[in-house]
Amino acid sequence: MSTSTTPIVRTRFAPSPTGYLHLGGARTALFSWAFARHHGGTFVLRIEDTDLQRSTPEAVQAILDGMQWLNLSPDEGPFYQMQRMERYREVLDELLAKGAVYPCYSTPEEVEAMRERARAAGLKPRYDGTWRPEAGKTLPAVPEGRRPVLRFKNPLTGVTAWDDIIKGPISFDNSELDDLIVARGDGTPTYNFCVVVDDWDMRITHVLRGDDHINNTPRQINILKALDAELPQYGHLPMILGPDGEKLSKRHGAVSVMEYDKQGYLPEAMINYLARLGWSHGNDELFTREQLVQWFDSRSLSKSAAQWDPKKLNWVNAHYIKQTPDAELATLVDAHIRELGGDPQAVDLPAVMALLKDRAETLVQLAQGALLFCAPYTPADPALVAEHLNDEALETLRSFRIHASKLPDWTAAALHDVIQATLAERGIKMPKLGIPLRIAATGQKQTPALDTVLAILGRETVMQRLSAVLD
Repeated sequence: MSTSTTPIVRTRFAPSPTGYLHLGGARTALFSWAFARHHGGTFVLRIEDTDLQRSTPEAVQAILDGMQWLNLSPDEGPFYQMQRMERYREVLDELLAKGAVYPCYSTPEEVEAMRERARAAGLKPRYDGTWRPEAGKTLPAVPEGRRPVLRFKNPLTGVTAWDDIIKGPISFDNSELDDLIVARGDGTPTYNFCVVVDDWDMRITHVLRGDDHINNTPRQINILKALDAELPQYGHLPMILGPDGEKLSKRHGAVSVMEYDKQGYLPEAMINYLARLGWSHGNDELFTREQLVQWFDSRSLSKSAAQWDPKKLNWVNAHYIKQTPDAELATLVDAHIRELGGDPQAVDLPAVMALLKDRAETLVQLAQGALLFCAPYTPADPALVAEHLNDEALETLRSFRIHASKLPDWTAAALHDVIQATLAERGIKMPKLGIPLRIAATGQKQTPALDTVLAILGRETVMQRLSAVLD
């Protein structure tokens, strides 16, 4: 009796370090990570750095920083393609020996001329197989001093097809596929070849990537078949569109994910929002990372493009800010306050967070609000004073000061009672006290809850500022 075992799921995220980790890449990383976690598998990080002209150490670091910020830790890697050149050459030699790869001496100009001729004849522009060895075919004489590229001998007939995890059945006629260059004239292997060897060696079972890679997939499948390698399952994610329905670009906010860190977004909020760009679990909009892993099912991935919505991201971020404990929030906001010129240690910052967090959409907004307590005090504008601190207002403030000076405990609840007592004594509505008191104590006409603001500022500060106005 034979038994079959299901292969352990192994996914990979394989960015090219030619720029920062952008939103589309971050979503691909998230889905690959979640798929592996859901199935109890392995998530591999691979840096595809063979484009020496455009790959930079700074871009590599930007990718690693983005992954760390999002807490998408790989189980294996990062692996770097430039450190695997020997392995690629070994596999190239193997394919050369099998006759699956052949040297091609056509120059780029000659290949372009072939494509022009095909276009003129109404055919798909492609390399015409001049140097492809076939039974009974005589190859041209090798041009002296010309270094060949290596091309993969793609099947000329039949169809290359796969059942895409996301899009369903996809097929390509082999007659439409070029004999792909797998090594350049200087011997360095090309992107599509390196990807194949890596996926083979790293035993990748599922490849989730953007649908801009669909045209690469049949070429990669045919090389894997030539190597007698097991094929992974492929799933191609539709792109993310901007709010206007156009391709996401910098003007929509398609910047490095680390820019969202600077703008005061929480990584958990970004994870939650990115997950909903092309995946769903019923009508759930807000969920934990643990729920995402538990629920993540490739069958729930959308076939259609997702749309980036900054307002929705802000709504999600606001939710996570509200859920974050005040002390933790204070730690997160600290650097943003310092960047704005404030001193986070000048005040009970967790108390400030408790006061402000229900109205904030980002950590930067929280920091801006905290400057009321953390920045040097600036007395109110003279025009504001002239408008609101008339004789009646000053008398009201004196009444408040008398009541407040008798408080045994300087708390928000006690100050609330003092405010109410002053209003009753003077026979006035809240604005008649609230506006002058805010102007005197904070220099501003509008603040959050006045009793809490006064409590956080402290007895000594409030009394000094009242005295400066009244005396």
